[in-house]
Amino acid sequence: MNKEFTFKSDRFKKARGGHSRWLLVSCEKCRTPLLVYQKDGPGILKRLYLDRIAMSQLQAKTKFACKKCKTVLGIPIVYQKEKRRAYRLFAGAVTKRIINAHKLGKIRF
Repeated sequence: MNKEFTFKSDRFKKARGGHSRWLLVSCEKCRTPLLVYQKDGPGILKRLYLDRIAMSQLQAKTKFACKKCKTVLGIPIVYQKEKRRAYRLFAGAVTKRIINAHKLGKIRF
């Protein structure tokens, strides 16, 4: 995969301080990598905004579930404060790891 990954820079990123990083999000139960996500600003991961998901095989209208163990990890919502589509994550459902942009092209799902 020779896709060049760049951070999205918009009003949402600027509202959170302009700091972003790539996260590899995995299932807590079976540790299967699920997606690569651009996290803006500090704090814990409560929601996954659909426009910030860089790599995955998810479908936006379905529950967010692990492909391997079928555990439901979150549900689709519209975050009313910003009117953005997202997945609301269940507490303790996923693990995350900060990854380098150079390693993004080597990740397989």
